[in-house]
Amino acid sequence: MENVELTHGDDNSGSDKLRTRSALVVSVLAMVLAITSLGGSNATKEAMHANVMASNSYAFYQAKNVRQTDYKIAAEALELELLRGAALPSAARERMSKTFEDYKKNIARYESEPDTGEGKKELLARAREHEKVRDLALRRDPWFDYGEGLLQIAIVLASVAIITNVPALLWGSVLVGLSGGACTLNGFVLLF
Repeated sequence: MENVELTHGDDNSGSDKLRTRSALVVSVLAMVLAITSLGGSNATKEAMHANVMASNSYAFYQAKNVRQTDYKIAAEALELELLRGAALPSAARERMSKTFEDYKKNIARYESEPDTGEGKKELLARAREHEKVRDLALRRDPWFDYGEGLLQIAIVLASVAIITNVPALLWGSVLVGLSGGACTLNGFVLLF
């Protein structure tokens, strides 16, 4: 084997600068890639969480709707019985009337419960808000994916520039990296 001595003379100063710059570019790109990966992961988690919350709200809405429908059917049956039962004893009629009124209160309570936020009206509004959060996160997520891909390509180009000493590869890496950074930024703020 030959011993090759590296010198820091004039012939190598240009390649050393290129290697140093390329290494610096790789470091910056890796940092931006980590941020991009974190942003994409958070957008995915946020979309999944909001989707589960929307589904839960819709399920609760459906349960309330079923209960409300049961009360409506029972109230209509009682109302018909009261209309037909002129010969009912007054105690039975009074109890049926009270039950009928209770059913009507429950029907109204299932429709809207501003105090607890668990009426159908409130649940539907909550589900729609969760859908908005989910949709926003789903709009952000692809931008992080684009950013990750471009940043990985930029890191490869800068690494190849270190090995081959080709400045054009470093400039290509910077351009691709800037595109990846722009995608990442858009993932956070959705400018376009």
